[in-house]
Amino acid sequence: MPVFLPFAGCPTRCVFCAQDVQTGQRGGAVTVVRALAQAETRLEHEARQMDGARDIGTTPEPGKSPAPLEIAFYGGTFTLLPEAERAACLDLARRWLQRGVICRVRCSTRPDAVTERDLAGLRAAGMDCVELGVQSFDDAALSASGRGYAGEAARAACAMVAGAGLELGVQLMPGMPGVTPEVFRADVRTALLPDTAGTLPLAAFLRFYPCLVLRGTPLAERWRAGDYAPWLLETTVDALAGGLLAAWARGVAVVRMGLSPEDGLDDAVLAGPVHPALGQLAKAEALRRHVAAHVARLPGPPARFGVPRRLRGLLWGHANGLVDAYAALGITRAMVHWRDDDNFSLE
Repeated sequence: MPVFLPFAGCPTRCVFCAQDVQTGQRGGAVTVVRALAQAETRLEHEARQMDGARDIGTTPEPGKSPAPLEIAFYGGTFTLLPEAERAACLDLARRWLQRGVICRVRCSTRPDAVTERDLAGLRAAGMDCVELGVQSFDDAALSASGRGYAGEAARAACAMVAGAGLELGVQLMPGMPGVTPEVFRADVRTALLPDTAGTLPLAAFLRFYPCLVLRGTPLAERWRAGDYAPWLLETTVDALAGGLLAAWARGVAVVRMGLSPEDGLDDAVLAGPVHPALGQLAKAEALRRHVAAHVARLPGPPARFGVPRRLRGLLWGHANGLVDAYAALGITRAMVHWRDDDNFSLE
């Protein structure tokens, strides 16, 4: 259950950011008060559904009451909220945790806005997860985008979050000013550190938000002046697929690729790699590369390919766009059989 706090607590306006468009919520002086009031209403509704289900001895229908919920404070810089506003958010979470309507609490913030003391306080107040809007670990890219911190500060913040006993989520922005495909590959590797054998990465999950040019942002002015060119869709899919494979190899989920659809977002996008099936395009290409690597190890041409049935809508790509690419590997539709488990087989 996201509670959007557009621009709340943010010390600066990032060149690419239009949180009011990205979240579908307006910012302003009463952002936090309004957002918490809306959250209270939603949680009261969820509580009534849960109470009603208990009264009749049934569970709510799937999708109609996804309780207990995880509440997430997004859209601003949570750790830089005025103390009273941050306390109000945490108080709301605490009260509904005690009632059993929510089960987990998360927030998002900037790498240069966390301290060990603040993180310890969040953990003590019931916070479970902190997502860091790192965007990039590359010093040149961070400078080109005016982020106001260096890569070392971002790496240190990741270590601080994990060290505080909080689950760490890392948000990266391929295509941000200064971020090339090579820089993005390095960013993903850094987000998955440490890479010592048998050592789990600090990050529990990643989010990839390809940079878009949104109306009303400083980046839009750069784009109009010819000082910034967004990535092409093909470049973006290629980079995301590589990032997915790297994350999967380390057992780390990529929980989102691209902005979530909100009313008005399409009209606000001036340029950039926007596509309604961006995640499917990237996942399908990552799967194809994974399969290609195994085909290359076969002593001869493949004869039979078993694929988990749950991936039926992914294998051939969006609008069957990867049929020819699989044919080039020697894999045709007639060779595929669908398995009822989660294993692949290649003969």
